[in-house]
Amino acid sequence: MSEREQRSRRGILKATGALGVAGLTGLAGCTGGNTTDQSTTTESDETTTASGTTEQAEDATGTPTADSATIFHAGSLAPPFSAAEPEFEEKYGVDVSREAKGSVGSTKKITVQGRSADVLGVSDFRLIRDMIVPDYGSWYAVFATNAMSLQYREDSPGADEIGPDNWWEILSRDDVTIGHSDPAVDPGGYRAVMAMQLGKETFEGERLYDEQTFQKIRDNMTIPTGTETKLEGQLKSGKLDYALYYRSISSQSGLPYVDLQPHVDLSKLDQTHAEHYAKAKVEAGGTEYVGAPIAYGMTVPSVAEAPELGARWVEYMITEPGQQILQDKGLIPKKPAVVTKDGDVPERVAKHAEAKTSVGPLEL
Repeated sequence: MSEREQRSRRGILKATGALGVAGLTGLAGCTGGNTTDQSTTTESDETTTASGTTEQAEDATGTPTADSATIFHAGSLAPPFSAAEPEFEEKYGVDVSREAKGSVGSTKKITVQGRSADVLGVSDFRLIRDMIVPDYGSWYAVFATNAMSLQYREDSPGADEIGPDNWWEILSRDDVTIGHSDPAVDPGGYRAVMAMQLGKETFEGERLYDEQTFQKIRDNMTIPTGTETKLEGQLKSGKLDYALYYRSISSQSGLPYVDLQPHVDLSKLDQTHAEHYAKAKVEAGGTEYVGAPIAYGMTVPSVAEAPELGARWVEYMITEPGQQILQDKGLIPKKPAVVTKDGDVPERVAKHAEAKTSVGPLEL
């Protein structure tokens, strides 16, 4: 897939008459995708809703907002954001352009490349907390969780034996290739390594495997690409035997997969699991990442050119339409979403969320 993939629905909608991360130490979070997924639709500021009424995209003063919005987001958010895009565009009569990349890379588009976006969505909210706030934004929302999983083909070595109670035995065999994304650019990459580290750590008096088994698994792990989408393709083509990535990806693929144990899959937002997850540490790209529960974050950066539309997108994704889409695409929506107590949280977002200083064991 090219670095920039453009898609347009403007002609279709016209034809149908639609108007319509204290430093990065301690981070852990998703997703891949070096591709760009852009979409555009109508040029109007006005749209007709299902009830026949007209909804105008306006700011707090009643002034019409910009007619387009740019969203930088994690690769694992591409499926739900892609599904939400046409509905959002029709509802508000605007164009949405999306760029999908690893969460670290998406964040650096703003902090390093100096680019502007109206929404930033990442698989690890702490990327926003530690890299965006306070210089490029003042608030964020935690809106979804996920889990690490292990996907394979029906003809992968050991596929006829593998299950939740022995997956590590299969992965530690000779001549097995396990792919994961690049930890330096993709939280899904360092989370894959963390999941394997946690299997050798004692949890409630037991551990899945010993240090020797872990080292065999690590020897079989490879980084063929920085994107989870390409990982899936290479798995299907036979270049990889197994792939470690998010359950939301596995559940949509059609290939068989194994759910990892909760004390390994980084899915639990409670203190007991968080303390266990913190035993995992990965050094990548000059940064040490520490294990923690998976928690997706979203914000409207202060450099946004269309902040009102950005706030509308966040509102859409944390309310029923967006939450249903997240669930349909394999993520676990946080109900209600949580926003920071500090910072200028837009009213349209704040009224649908809880303002807190932490999410479970994670400090906001």
